[in-house]
Amino acid sequence: MKKFSLQDVAALVIGVLPLGYLLWVYNSLPAIVPLHYGADGKPNGFGPKTELFLLQALLIGVSFLIYLLLKFLPSIDPKKQVKYGEKTFNKLGMGLVIFLAALNICVTFSTVNRSFNAGRLLLPMISLLFVFLGNMMNTIKPNYFAGVRTPWTLEDEGNWRATHRLAGKLWFIGGILLAIATLVLPLQTGTYIFIPCIVLMAFIPMIYSYIYFKKHQLK
Repeated sequence: MKKFSLQDVAALVIGVLPLGYLLWVYNSLPAIVPLHYGADGKPNGFGPKTELFLLQALLIGVSFLIYLLLKFLPSIDPKKQVKYGEKTFNKLGMGLVIFLAALNICVTFSTVNRSFNAGRLLLPMISLLFVFLGNMMNTIKPNYFAGVRTPWTLEDEGNWRATHRLAGKLWFIGGILLAIATLVLPLQTGTYIFIPCIVLMAFIPMIYSYIYFKKHQLK
């Protein structure tokens, strides 16, 4: 049975920070607030401010679910290799809790400050998440839950290592460049660049894993 650690306490505190922020600013919010934002970062859906608590609960619940899944992976991984990279999965879980808490606070902040465009911060934040994930990629052991999981990486440890080396470099460098681009360029231009780049960064490692499989299958 896993013990409750200091990292678990930190994850719990960070995870509920957005709820504390919402409670702090709640009385200053108008009765009707933005609840949904378009790709341009502008609100395109509105509702009663009480629904903000549902949004908070959803994001907090997702962050804790991911954290717990990654924490208990060694117990449920059929490959039994996660235990050799347990620290990596703990770091991944903590990083994702921090990211979702920041995302949650950003949404509330943009509700409080109507002049603030959430997209100006959300796109760089997602880009920096890719930097973080890219930095972790090379240390993720083969498993069915996290990483670039294709039929070819899951069946061949060499394919897994090569694909994750590529994904790590691609996501780290690509994430830094995207963060800079989305910060300095006009939001609309940054969005047009951001979406296709994220799609490419997601699909290139998958395609590479198949190419690696075909190349080594012929040997």
